[in-house]
Amino acid sequence: MTRVAVAGFQHETNTFAPFPTTLETFQTGGSWPALTRGAALHETMRGLNIPLSGFMAACEHEMIPILWCGAEPGGYVEEEAFETIVGDILQAITDSNPDAVYLDLHGAMVTRAHDDAEAEIIARVRKVIGPNVPFVVSFDLHGNLSKPVSDLTDGVTLYRTYPHTDLADTGARAAHLLDRLLQGPLAKAYKQVDLLLPITAQSTEFEPAKSIYAALDTLNVTSTDIAMGFPPADIPDVGPTIFAYDPDPAKAQATVDHIAASILAAETQFDARLEKTVPCVARAMTLQAPVVIADPQDNPGAGGTGDTTGVLRALIENDVPDAVLSMLYDPKTAAAAHAAGQGAEIDVSIGGAFNQYSKPLDVRVKVEALSDGIFDFTGPMFGGATAHLGPVARLHILNTGVTVVVGSRRGQNADQEMFRVVGIEPKDHAIVCVKSGVHFMADYLRITNRILFAESPGANPCHLETLPYTKIRKGIRLGNSGKTT
Repeated sequence: MTRVAVAGFQHETNTFAPFPTTLETFQTGGSWPALTRGAALHETMRGLNIPLSGFMAACEHEMIPILWCGAEPGGYVEEEAFETIVGDILQAITDSNPDAVYLDLHGAMVTRAHDDAEAEIIARVRKVIGPNVPFVVSFDLHGNLSKPVSDLTDGVTLYRTYPHTDLADTGARAAHLLDRLLQGPLAKAYKQVDLLLPITAQSTEFEPAKSIYAALDTLNVTSTDIAMGFPPADIPDVGPTIFAYDPDPAKAQATVDHIAASILAAETQFDARLEKTVPCVARAMTLQAPVVIADPQDNPGAGGTGDTTGVLRALIENDVPDAVLSMLYDPKTAAAAHAAGQGAEIDVSIGGAFNQYSKPLDVRVKVEALSDGIFDFTGPMFGGATAHLGPVARLHILNTGVTVVVGSRRGQNADQEMFRVVGIEPKDHAIVCVKSGVHFMADYLRITNRILFAESPGANPCHLETLPYTKIRKGIRLGNSGKTT
């Protein structure tokens, strides 16, 4: 029987984020499972919306489970974390001498030593296994994927939905592609697109991405996928890429050319959907409740600090009678609330620790509920996973209609359980504010289609022309801003 080594190492690196991503971050987990090794992967991965979970469920070969880990998107991955985790993967592959290899990677990992961390991982694995061992990899839709990624692998699959509800499905497609490759190699084609799109414009809930991705299943090739790229990464290979596989090389190449042309033809339709924060909140007050306001530029899921106070201030400035916000990263305030106890009234300085984006908000609050931050997600993206977000507190800002949920670990609000953990039912409130970019829609569209995007400052700017890029390649256009590097 074919023996397949499987492992996962996931990180989306925002090179503009003001904090590093450490080895401990991968070891402790948060919204995703903590670092898991060996046979324990079978139990940990079962039923989760994670690519490795989907691959393991679909794979009909003998598997050699190595490890899986992921960390909340953030700043550069520290070399200790990278070398330790990659070293463990390589050692296990060397020791097991597999017949094939599958990796669950993100595609936008960056370290100080490696602008293209995934290409570095893939090159090291290929060196260990040699040129003839089939090697497939799945990536996030937001991967910044270089030509070496295509050259050194035999097959690539990518998420096709944003919000990412098909992670496990993508891993399963990788298992099916591996089965085809075990019958013989496929011709491959790769193409880079010189158009960088803000993440809020990439959603498959909206046009033109919705139609572009829907068309993939109509193309007559063995496999084809698109990475839209992760913009807050100052590296040469940032931006969209396309992969195709087929026995016919000409057909594979024609497919990537066709998809690239369709993306460029739709350039002016990609819309970041941002509104200035105070007017955005004011408009929300005129709409039928509930209304969801996203804070995409402070999205922890794109490396945001998760602690900016721009939206919170706008709620108070607009004298909103009923609004809830979750989850603001503030371990100090969460600890103070837990020390004071439920029912206490305390003076706190909320958020704004990374004050290049916002200042702390000094307010008096009532501690309405407390939690240890351990709970199960139920939404389409994280569903089945258990969160470990540390002490969480529900704080009502006195003399306002605003309630804020503060937590002790960064995590984007892509699941209504981020409110329910402290007894808030989102549908029962007029305005629901989430620290998220797009992923929240997978769950919150269940309660409303009235969704707004506030332009509050943060580490994930959606006006790409404002980012201080120094490394991205010449000739790539920054959204539909009209600016070309």
